[in-house]
Amino acid sequence: MNIEDIKRSENKVYSRPELLNDSPMHYCPGCSHGVVHKLVAEVIKEMGQEDNSIGIAPVGCAVFAYKYIDIDWIEAAHGRAPAVATGAKRLSPDRLVFTYQGDGDLAAIGTAETIHAANRGENIAIIFINNAIYGMTGGQMAPTTLEGQKTATTPYGRRVDLNGYPLKISDLLARLEGTCYVTRQTVHNPASVRKTKAAIRRAFENSLKGRGTSVVEVVSTCSSGWKMTPEKANEWMVENMVPFYPLGDLKNTAE
Repeated sequence: MNIEDIKRSENKVYSRPELLNDSPMHYCPGCSHGVVHKLVAEVIKEMGQEDNSIGIAPVGCAVFAYKYIDIDWIEAAHGRAPAVATGAKRLSPDRLVFTYQGDGDLAAIGTAETIHAANRGENIAIIFINNAIYGMTGGQMAPTTLEGQKTATTPYGRRVDLNGYPLKISDLLARLEGTCYVTRQTVHNPASVRKTKAAIRRAFENSLKGRGTSVVEVVSTCSSGWKMTPEKANEWMVENMVPFYPLGDLKNTAE
């Protein structure tokens, strides 16, 4: 190592997470997925679980998670990630097993799998990205779409009398006997990023210690689906989504 390399090493305050593959991400500018990927990669590495982790990738914008984080992955059919995670964890109880799911995957087609895995108290962690819209398939209404929110299938805004109420799926999961930790966080500023990282680590630790099901909901942006700039999307999320999906721990019995 020459003197210039030493100087660069001494001045370094941040580096790319080691478990992130050198592959360009497909996410849109401002998308929250990339930030959460970074946090998952950092936590797994810091816990020394890079050779002991199994991630379950579903369908939707989250489907390519296996391309970016260098651990073992299983791809599940749409909505079936918790069921696949159940099998993986029961076969390999010493492994860190987690799913990475969007709101359409977890709270629509995968509602049954999610609720029943949590109700059984499967020792898995669920990372739940809630951006209130179907991002990959054209911006349709999701179960989590807010009342009055415009989407490709609700161009005049979501109507409760026609479309029902937005689904607070994490609140439901928190009421189940099998969940040990349910929290709702964001990644729109540095302080929020730190809290979300701590939440992910706690969820992963619960999986390893066999405490039951952990759920980390991340209230997120979809600037493309919302047809906003990344900056405006963050502002809209804070002003509209956070009041309806309040942040903080909904349940924590794992202390």
